[in-house]
Amino acid sequence: MSALVLAVLLLAASLLTAPGPVEAARRLATLDREPNTPRTRRRPDRPDPWREAGGWDELAACLRAGLPLGLAVRAVAESAPVATATALTRVADLVALGADPVAAWGPALDEPSTTRLARAARRSARSGAAVADVAATVAADVRAEAAEAVAARAERAGVLVAGPLGLCFLPAFLALGIAPVVIGLASPLLERT
Repeated sequence: MSALVLAVLLLAASLLTAPGPVEAARRLATLDREPNTPRTRRRPDRPDPWREAGGWDELAACLRAGLPLGLAVRAVAESAPVATATALTRVADLVALGADPVAAWGPALDEPSTTRLARAARRSARSGAAVADVAATVAADVRAEAAEAVAARAERAGVLVAGPLGLCFLPAFLALGIAPVVIGLASPLLERT
């Protein structure tokens, strides 16, 4: 009788931890659709904050080296993502045409990756502060935000790991810890009948 109870508990534990047939079929279907890709999950393209910060550092370095604003912005635009490059190229074109700095940075206000720099550059045009210092400050801010986001994701991963680990260890605890005690206590009762 105790062997039967143990077998039922082990079967229940294996059913709780094994993936279902629907999940297995979904995995096989995705492998058939993409036969030449590695078996990793594809992530949507997201802007890289470290690359963005590097671009703003590059802008600051170009300006500190004495490059005119239009040429420095164009140099950064060459290595930037497409949307950022488009906004920076428009800024560089307007600066090259001799537009007012406030008006020249206007197109960069529409792009989320350049909004912060555009606002700061427009303020610096009014106040006389160096755009290189503004670009370096924006780069430092982007890095700090990226570091905070990485730390938050790492903390969240620690919390999310606890659930599957609990689901894996709970059946084993029940099968190896609780079941023998219950079987041991129930054996004398079953022998009496």
